[in-house]
Amino acid sequence: QYGDYDPSVHKRGFLAQEELLPKRVINLYQMTPEMWEERITAWYAEHRGRARDEAEMEYLKIAQDLEMYGVNYFAIRNKKGTELLLGVDALGLHIYDPENRLTPKISFPWNEIRNISYSDKEFTIKPLDKKIDVFKFNSSKLRVNKLILQLCIGNHDLFMRRRKADSLEVQQMKAQAREEKARKQMERQRLAREKQMREEAERTRDELEKRLLQMKEEATMPNEVLMRSEETADLLAEKAQITEEEAKLLAQKAAEAEQEMQRIKATAIRTEEEKRVMEQKVLEAEVLALKMAEESERRAKEADQLKQDLQEAREAERRAKQKLLEITTKPTYPTFPINPIPALLPPDMSSFNLIGDSLSFDFKDTDMKRLSMEIEKEK
Repeated sequence: QYGDYDPSVHKRGFLAQEELLPKRVINLYQMTPEMWEERITAWYAEHRGRARDEAEMEYLKIAQDLEMYGVNYFAIRNKKGTELLLGVDALGLHIYDPENRLTPKISFPWNEIRNISYSDKEFTIKPLDKKIDVFKFNSSKLRVNKLILQLCIGNHDLFMRRRKADSLEVQQMKAQAREEKARKQMERQRLAREKQMREEAERTRDELEKRLLQMKEEATMPNEVLMRSEETADLLAEKAQITEEEAKLLAQKAAEAEQEMQRIKATAIRTEEEKRVMEQKVLEAEVLALKMAEESERRAKEADQLKQDLQEAREAERRAKQKLLEITTKPTYPTFPINPIPALLPPDMSSFNLIGDSLSFDFKDTDMKRLSMEIEKEK
């Protein structure tokens, strides 16, 4: 009905609407419908590759041994009016209780029946053994008796035919059937092998494609790392240049502040107000010069740190180039051209240095004493 088992098609729940087992069997076991479906699907998968006609034949071989296989039931009544069931199958006639269709109360095998007849609604079974009483029963309709008689004649003929030896024609037909079955079996095995080889080839192809994609990704990663290293080196070089310019500007401002302080010191202020103004300016100039010196020193340290970061970036860039070179030299990896990386800094960058000494102010005690003496003289 569903063809050969395919896990991509026969997914969980595809048997939910099917009545595969009788309620009597389901009630014998404490299993949910989901558990039954899982068990049946597992059996279905075990017989993968079996042909349809072969599966039907195996099913019939198992089903014919069941108690109710091939039995046709008819509702009847005996002389006392008791409700019974008449079963007709390939082995004979059986009388059942309506509540139990598995075990017959009375059985009449075909080889023990002498005659079967009916008159109107009354049906008569005469055994070969005259010591056994004739069994009579009534059916509900006349056409039911006709149907029962036809089934009895057909099953009795088949029973007698099975007891006879096979004719030459039948033997030839059976031999041809066996040869045809063997040929189909070989054809199925050949198709199964071809299918398996095709599936293995497809799996191998998928694995190779996956491996190739992985190799491409592995070859692309070092190139991306190299590009990021180049970008980082460019940014660090630009930042180092900006820091150098800021340090030069601060040094220039510190020099101007030093000159202004020296000019103020050299100017002779005569009045008390001018002295206070001069002292205030001198103090402000000293504070400004001190701040400028501290800022210049901080900028110089930052420039040194940037130099170190730039050196580390260049080292990372060199390692990325080395790793990319190692990958491209492998025979199984695709090669990528490596463009030379331009110099990120001017050639004289190695001599880049910030002069922090020029930002310091050398206020000697003798100068301060001399200035104090001049102020006292003016007082």
